[in-house]
Amino acid sequence: MFATGIENSIPTINQGRTRIDQMEVCGHYRHWKLDFDCVEELGIQFLRYGPPLHQTYAGPGRYDWEFADLALEELKRRDITPILDLCHFGVPDWIGNFQNPDFPQLFALYAAAFAERYPWIQLYTPVNEMFICAVFSAKYGWWNEQLTSDASFVTALKHIVKANVMAMIEILKRRPDAIFIQSESSEYFHADSPAAIGAAEHYNQWRFLSLDLNYGRRVDSDMYEYLLDNGMSREEYRWFLDHRLKQHCILGNDYYITNEHRVFENGESTASGEVFGYAEITRQYYDRFGLPVMHTETNMKEGPTGQEAVQWLWKEWANVLRIRNIGIPTVGFTWYSLTDQVDWDTALREQNGNVNPLGLYDLDRNIRAVGTAYKKLIADWRQLLPASSLCLSVPVVSPSQADRGHARDQREEAKKHLRGFVTEQSNPEVGG
Repeated sequence: MFATGIENSIPTINQGRTRIDQMEVCGHYRHWKLDFDCVEELGIQFLRYGPPLHQTYAGPGRYDWEFADLALEELKRRDITPILDLCHFGVPDWIGNFQNPDFPQLFALYAAAFAERYPWIQLYTPVNEMFICAVFSAKYGWWNEQLTSDASFVTALKHIVKANVMAMIEILKRRPDAIFIQSESSEYFHADSPAAIGAAEHYNQWRFLSLDLNYGRRVDSDMYEYLLDNGMSREEYRWFLDHRLKQHCILGNDYYITNEHRVFENGESTASGEVFGYAEITRQYYDRFGLPVMHTETNMKEGPTGQEAVQWLWKEWANVLRIRNIGIPTVGFTWYSLTDQVDWDTALREQNGNVNPLGLYDLDRNIRAVGTAYKKLIADWRQLLPASSLCLSVPVVSPSQADRGHARDQREEAKKHLRGFVTEQSNPEVGG
């Protein structure tokens, strides 16, 4: 699955008073049809995409589907398969932030309503980058609740991951063959000195917490103590073990040049740049979770020569081929995002209007050098890959096939194998 994405981050800053809406500042609301033209020009059939949660989810049982209907119907008409991104770094004002204990249930209601309205959609990322969302919102103090303690981080994390799992449950009730592609940051922490080894080991357990909980995997013993010491109850922890939906998931992982860290004796860290690279870090995540892998995000700024991003694309693709060649089932690759972004140079903490040249296209929708290179890469490799992969195909139903007999048969067969906690719970009242 060669993919790109429309950047749809919506965190708040300034203690919740200011909403950062990347679809607005990058021009997608004005140019969404042109953006879909660009996707087709590249030869891409899969698009990470999500209508703006803060605009679509107007209140309990209240939804504004106008933009979602227009955009998703157009994707369906073009037979572009969306990987539906329901929550990307922020929630509507009326929910508040990720400290709200009602968020998981409220988000599950939204996912239920969404799946009811768009039954032809099969692929979902319910909550994007759960770990990063919790870290930036409740540990670093950058977004949303802007808190900086371990207790606030654990609170955000348990609410975010529970929301993700509850959303998966509700979607599966309505689309039994749904496939969930996590988009999670893949991290590694390097010790700067022998005195920093303990801190680095702590962080290298900490990085797995969101996926451990999401996949119902028992966390490491140190992390169990960490969770309980910072506000997670034994009953809350047990809930994740008892609601295991790993069998419906693909391990989507993201890798940027900032994903590796150098840890110092005092526990502080800084970006180390690329040391191990995507292949080695992905091998660590695969060894832990044992799921098919998709590279769901990467990018690099187009620098002064115009070739920096092209070189990074080649390097990331070489890493993807490497993990496939050593036997890790790999099903997709994504350059994120379709167009340039705005103010990610300050991690969306400031509104400076700085255009970050990270996209396959600039904000005037002119193709960049990396876009031309990605188009050629897709054309060169698309036909070869399925025949040489340990994971021959993912049972994806394209929009144009959603109502065909074989697709209905697939859904019925999948329904037979759903876990009890999916089929036995009654459907929530989703409203209109």
